[in-house]
Amino acid sequence: MGSSYVTNPLEFLINTLFSLYILAILLRFLLALVRADFYNPVSQFLVKVTNPPLIPLRRIIPSAGKVDTSALLLMVALQMAALGLIALLRGSEISVGALLILSVAELLGLLLNIFLFAILIQVIMSWINPGAYNPAVSLLYSLTEPVLGPCRRLIPPFSGIDLSPLVALIAIQVAKMLLLPPLYQLAN
Repeated sequence: MGSSYVTNPLEFLINTLFSLYILAILLRFLLALVRADFYNPVSQFLVKVTNPPLIPLRRIIPSAGKVDTSALLLMVALQMAALGLIALLRGSEISVGALLILSVAELLGLLLNIFLFAILIQVIMSWINPGAYNPAVSLLYSLTEPVLGPCRRLIPPFSGIDLSPLVALIAIQVAKMLLLPPLYQLAN
């Protein structure tokens, strides 16, 4: 009981701080990938928060087309560091390969959750205040359009109701169920 008294809060702090920063990097990565408005205040915040480690990394690791490989590698390295620190706190050993696989699984889960929550927030915002401009909402539309666009082509609006968010949410949940468990099993 004595060790968990300090270990649990430390795990929480490590997990929270690393997760928030990884989320910021992943959002910046995704917004750049979908070519969202760079001058949006939310985009500017993400750029300012993530620039300190990314600028030096970009000098070493070039981008591959539209893909910011330095951001990808930074996310994987930070996720591996977080999982490694938590394993150390728990007194367990984990191989580098397992750490890498777990990190990829965690990042994939985060990516799918970002799309899941972005679509949910976008749907709720369309019910509450349709047509109102907000910088965050415009970024949500930019972020979710690559997912919702194909769903709209698959299922056009039915009697004026857009069912594409529902299709996208179901597809994301199915993807989580199919992709994440094999990765976690592979790491064990």
